[in-house]
Amino acid sequence: MLTPGVEFVTDPATTLQLLSWILGGAILGSVSGLVPGLHANNFALLLAGFATAVPGPPLYVGCAMLAAGVVHTFLNAVPAMALGVPDAEMAITALPGHRMVLEGRGPEAIRLSALGSLLAVLAAVPLAVPVTYAVTAAYPTIRANLSLVLAAVVVALIASERTWRGRAGGALSFALAAALGALTLDLSPDAPLEAGGMLAPLFAGLFGAPVLIDAIVGGGIPRQDEERIALPRWLVASTAVAGTLAGAVVGYIPGISAAIAAVAVLVLVPGGSGDRGYIVATSGVDTANTIFALFALVAIGQPRTGVMVAFEHANAPLELPVLILAVVVAGAIGFVLVIVVGDAYLELVGRTEYWKISAVVLGLLLVLSFLFTGVPGIAVFVVATAVGLIPVRLRARRVHLMGVLIGPLMFGL
Repeated sequence: MLTPGVEFVTDPATTLQLLSWILGGAILGSVSGLVPGLHANNFALLLAGFATAVPGPPLYVGCAMLAAGVVHTFLNAVPAMALGVPDAEMAITALPGHRMVLEGRGPEAIRLSALGSLLAVLAAVPLAVPVTYAVTAAYPTIRANLSLVLAAVVVALIASERTWRGRAGGALSFALAAALGALTLDLSPDAPLEAGGMLAPLFAGLFGAPVLIDAIVGGGIPRQDEERIALPRWLVASTAVAGTLAGAVVGYIPGISAAIAAVAVLVLVPGGSGDRGYIVATSGVDTANTIFALFALVAIGQPRTGVMVAFEHANAPLELPVLILAVVVAGAIGFVLVIVVGDAYLELVGRTEYWKISAVVLGLLLVLSFLFTGVPGIAVFVVATAVGLIPVRLRARRVHLMGVLIGPLMFGL
C-alpha cells in the first residue's frame, strides 16, 4: 500500500535514453580496457578532449563517461592476465594472475577479478558517504605530512619482501624508478594526441613491456579447465570490502596504486588468501577508486581521477541518484562482460603462437607511447623498460616500481 501524498513517476522514454547512454559508455570502457597498455588516465584524457563535442544532455554524457570508467576497471584485468604469461620456470616471479593461468586456473582468476570489482561497486555505494567524510576530515593532516606517509609506505613495502635479496632489489628498483619519474614526469613534448602526459610510456615501460619480454620465450597459455573459485565466500567478500575501503584511500593519497593498496589489504585480511586474495583486492581497489572519486568531487570540488576530469569537461551536473544508478548498471554490465570476454580472450590467446602476441603488443605499446608523447616518449619507454626488468631478476615485486610516482612526491620534486 502506497503512502498517501507520495507519488511515484516513471518516464519509460527517459529511462531508456539514460540506459542507452550508460550502455554506450560501457562499450567504450570495454574497448579501452581490452587495449593493452592504454592507461586509464590517458583514456580519460581522450574522453575529456571529446566531452564538449558530444551531442546530448550533459548529465547523460557524464553518466556515459562514468560508466566507461567503471567498466574499464573491470575489463583491464583481462589483457593483464592473458598477455605476458611467462615460462613455468619463472612462475615464482610472475604476477599472481599469470601464476594462476600457468596452473590452468585462468578462468577462476578472471571470476575472482570480476567478483572483486562487482563487490566493490556494491560496497562502495553505501559506504561512500561515511568513508568520504572520514577521509576528507583526515586529508589535511595527511597532506601536511605526505612525505612521511609515503616514506612509511616505501619502507613497509621493502620490508615486506621475504629475502634480503628481494629487499635490496626492491630498494634499487624504487630508487631507479623514482629517478626516472623525477626526470620525465614534468615533460610535455609535442605529440599527435593531446591526451598525453608521460604516464603512458612510463607505465607501459615499467609494468607492461618487461612482462611481455619475459613471456617471449615462455610456453604460452596452457590448457585452462578450472573455473571453480577455491577461495571461501567469506574471504572473497571480506577481501573485496577491504579493497573497497583501500580504494578510498588510494583516491586521496597521491602515488599510492591499487597494487600497493592490495599488499596492505592482504596483511590486514586473515586467512592466507595468497594470489587469489591479491586479485580480488586489486580489482576492488581499482573499481572502488573510480566510485569514491565521484564522491570526492562532490565533497571537495576537485577531480581526483582522469575520469572525473573528463566528467567536469562535460559540464555534467552532480545529480548523485542518477550517477549512482549509472555506476551500479555499469558494474553489472562489466561483471558479465569480463567473464564472457575473459574466457574467450584466454582461449584465443591460447591458440596463437605466444611470441607473436608479445611482439605485436610490444609494438602497440611503442605506438601508444608515440601517440601520447611523441618521439621523446619512445625514448622514455625504452629506458623505463630497462628499469622494469630489474625487480624480477632480483626476486622482488614489481610494485616497487611505483617509485616513479612516489619518489618525486616524497621529495617534493
